[in-house]
Amino acid sequence: MSQVLDDLVALLSLETIEENLFRGVSQDLGFRQLFGGQVLGQSLSAASQTVDPDRPVHSLHGYFLRPGDASLPVVYSVDRVRDGGSFTTRRVTAVQKGQTIFTCSASFQVREAGFEHQSQMPDVPGPEGLKSETELALEIVDQLPPRMREKAVSRRPVEIRPVHVGNPFLPVSSEPVKHVWFRADGALPDIPAIHKYILAYASDFGLLTTSLRPHGVSVWQKFMQVASLDHALWFHDDLRADEWLLYVMDSPWAGGGRGFNRGSVYNQQGKLVASVAQEGLIRQREDWK
Repeated sequence: MSQVLDDLVALLSLETIEENLFRGVSQDLGFRQLFGGQVLGQSLSAASQTVDPDRPVHSLHGYFLRPGDASLPVVYSVDRVRDGGSFTTRRVTAVQKGQTIFTCSASFQVREAGFEHQSQMPDVPGPEGLKSETELALEIVDQLPPRMREKAVSRRPVEIRPVHVGNPFLPVSSEPVKHVWFRADGALPDIPAIHKYILAYASDFGLLTTSLRPHGVSVWQKFMQVASLDHALWFHDDLRADEWLLYVMDSPWAGGGRGFNRGSVYNQQGKLVASVAQEGLIRQREDWK
């Protein structure tokens, strides 16, 4: 693994403080607030560490309640809600400075056979030959906010390669659809849970901004207030986060200062391994212009 990926795996591993109580360090990605994907991945890690590995996670539903502080650790409290014959349920509360910043429920299930069907992966160019977001950031680095420049062009633990590229400082109206390839920057251990933590972490990159595309605005414009409100993940099968995954995103609705977004994650063999849904705040602030 690369050092940055090593650091991410350590970030998602958490420190055990007491039974059902964990602490995670934070990373500063240069955003105005703590990156939501970090809290998602760490919450899933905390819940998973209280469940037998023979019951993999199949869903997570969470709400972002307050902005997090990237300079402070996060404490995660796990409530063992239910241990049933087939399903296990955990509730996780993430706390900073004595206040809840995120809460979620996660469900785990014993493996069993059943009916199977899935949607088809769209026919889009593969990751080979596409520029990474880091390479694209280098092309516009002088336009980035000073606090973001160094982090935007640094090596990242998850490499992201958009299929379609536009200038975020000169956005144009387009269909609310995005296709992005991503994978961990190096080989990960053969521990299925870690690959799901990485997917949870990466699932927050770019999803919310899909709802901005029809309106010809960008998260990089200073008058836009953009933040995740909730996030849901369904894991359909085991996956490898260190192999290329296609993230297919669309936004069927926006209104009332909110945008709703959906995501489907496929491996390169066309298997649907996860689904995502998120609603977020997409508020245009006249007082910020």
